[in-house]
Amino acid sequence: MKRTHVTAALLALAVLGTTAGTAGAAAAATPDRVVTQAQTQVPPINEAALGQAIAGLPAPDATAAEVRVGGSAGSWHGVSGVRDLRTGRPAREGMRFRAGSVTKMFTTAVVLQLVAEGEISLDGTIQEYLPGLLPADYPAITVGQVLNHTSGLPSPKLSNDFADIYATRFKTWTPEEYVAQAVANPIEFTPGDWQHYLNINTFVAGLLIEKVTGNSYEHEVTARILRPVGMRDSYLPGRSVRVRGPHNRGYQVVPEGFPGAVEYGDAHVVDMTETSVTSTWASGDLISTTADLEKFVNALFRGEIVPAAQLEPMFTVPGVKQYGTGHPAVYTSGMSKLELPGGIVAYGKTGARYGSATGVGATRDLSRTVVYSLNSTDAKAAGQNQRGLGVALAAFAR
Repeated sequence: MKRTHVTAALLALAVLGTTAGTAGAAAAATPDRVVTQAQTQVPPINEAALGQAIAGLPAPDATAAEVRVGGSAGSWHGVSGVRDLRTGRPAREGMRFRAGSVTKMFTTAVVLQLVAEGEISLDGTIQEYLPGLLPADYPAITVGQVLNHTSGLPSPKLSNDFADIYATRFKTWTPEEYVAQAVANPIEFTPGDWQHYLNINTFVAGLLIEKVTGNSYEHEVTARILRPVGMRDSYLPGRSVRVRGPHNRGYQVVPEGFPGAVEYGDAHVVDMTETSVTSTWASGDLISTTADLEKFVNALFRGEIVPAAQLEPMFTVPGVKQYGTGHPAVYTSGMSKLELPGGIVAYGKTGARYGSATGVGATRDLSRTVVYSLNSTDAKAAGQNQRGLGVALAAFAR
């Protein structure tokens, strides 16, 4: 394992996505207060815990990992595993990866920039900005409800069978096609009554960006965030199925006898490095690095990407419950909230693609930041790779 110590590194928190629904529920029912340095006293970085969290790779759950922990209390970098199973070359820092739903932070930030510019109102309706996109019998849905997943918009009915997903992994979707398949279904609930985290919301946000600016979603994210923040190794791939530049291979565990599978210890895997991400578009198509995501979370939390007045929705959990579970909401606009042992509160986002699991987040005051990338073999099948949860907890371990 490689360790490097530097100053002023930036953070990201892994568990702040789908797994946050349980861990952070108790503290997330009401809008959040601004968290001060005194309220989020973080412990010294526990290097042993972090090293253990990514030790032993390749392992059944992941083939490689890279972690960056930083903030005002110090920093730590770690790398473990291999770049690919065929050669066994060791993984190294700076590899690009598919960031999955971390993309939602970028989409949300661009919409909030447009709010700051007076081009969009959070109280304006999707029907007003995107006439004809939603069925005529749908109730009014506001931009703010789309951003914080209280819109009631449904998902398209797609197969969850990995055999089907693998067979169509190069299929190209258009955003309009995805939305049309989704809204062929009835609305799930009256907008604003519940929270249901679904990709459809960020698809609509991406289309909103395109309509208001007259430019592509990819252009706006690149011009408004990637270039100003200096994220030189990050990009939106569009219809390309490849990852440009240095990267680790990503694999998914499959049953024995699955077409194209190779042995992996006691299991079998297929290579999912090359795949279309048009099925997640503005919800999950970003390719990035841990260093670039450090830059992003630092700039975002400091108000350098979205002005402070418009940034608050990204730290505010709506006072509703989760649709289908009845648990208190945990998602903000673009992120999630997690309350850790000792009263530490963090915000961030996880993302998962087949062969890749990512997390990024921080305490509000940036006293502790965490970014991780795992070449996970079970990220989608298990919902959220548990090693990512281990990394997040190790980043705050005493």
